[in-house]
Amino acid sequence: MIAFENVTKIYNVKGVKKVILDDASYRFEDRKNVALMGHNGAGKSTMMRMIAGIELPTSGRVRRTEKVSWPMGFARGFNGMMTGVENIRFVSRVYGCHTETVLEQVQEFAQLGKSLDLPIQTFSSGMKARLAFGLSLAISFECYLIDEVTAVGDRRFKRKSRKALKDKIKDARVVMISHSEKTIKDYCDCGVFAYGSKLYHYDDVNELLKDYRKFC
Repeated sequence: MIAFENVTKIYNVKGVKKVILDDASYRFEDRKNVALMGHNGAGKSTMMRMIAGIELPTSGRVRRTEKVSWPMGFARGFNGMMTGVENIRFVSRVYGCHTETVLEQVQEFAQLGKSLDLPIQTFSSGMKARLAFGLSLAISFECYLIDEVTAVGDRRFKRKSRKALKDKIKDARVVMISHSEKTIKDYCDCGVFAYGSKLYHYDDVNELLKDYRKFC
């Protein structure tokens, strides 16, 4: 179970107050793949970081009773001074996984070669995203958080990523942010629309997409 309970999230940037959520409550449907949509700037990525526990709400509570991934492709959690290999081993230990097994899987999937022996701070943003995506797949979660990550890499890597993700979620589920209607239809069973600092549920992704086109 994943739920927002009376969640308010506010940023103050250079004296400007930006309200992402205003006393919003929402329960993401259990055992279903959920699309999270809204206009640019609606705070979708912020909400996903709150689901992951990377960022806290200003007030209210985010509840999780299932094992939730970090947003796939999210690389800001890496230690820039450590090498790719060291980061992989560290994350593996945190999640109680066999470090060498995870390392082998990430090496095979991310295809970063000897670059994994270099400090993360030398990686490009694309390399960091590939590493984070591969690491997400190498560790088993009950719910995978996906923030436009299937766009990472060249055409071949995108195809590989989509196949690997579909294989992984046969035994798990996703909460997904995407602006691609095809991607939403391919992956999601239902959805939530972020609008006016509130969250609105849709049982039918086609109805969600209709309102997305109308209001965004």
